[in-house]
Amino acid sequence: MAGHCDMEVDARGLNCPLPILRAKKALATMEAGQVLRVLATDPGSVKDFAAFAKQTGNELMSHGSLAGEDDGAFEFYLRRKP
Repeated sequence: MAGHCDMEVDARGLNCPLPILRAKKALATMEAGQVLRVLATDPGSVKDFAAFAKQTGNELMSHGSLAGEDDGAFEFYLRRKP
């Protein structure tokens, strides 16, 4: 889902828990309904972001691998909870 986002966090090259912590910090500065895009290379981030969304009530709108990226990056779109 290459779509609209209000803010982006580049957490490529960072290992757990740093991508989640960066996302949490960014979401705290955003308004309800705004969308955060996170880029991460940690393979565990797929499960981490699903669990994070479930625990915090923020919506994990989509996630997937970035086609053509040599670093194996994943992207996540999270909508800030109301």
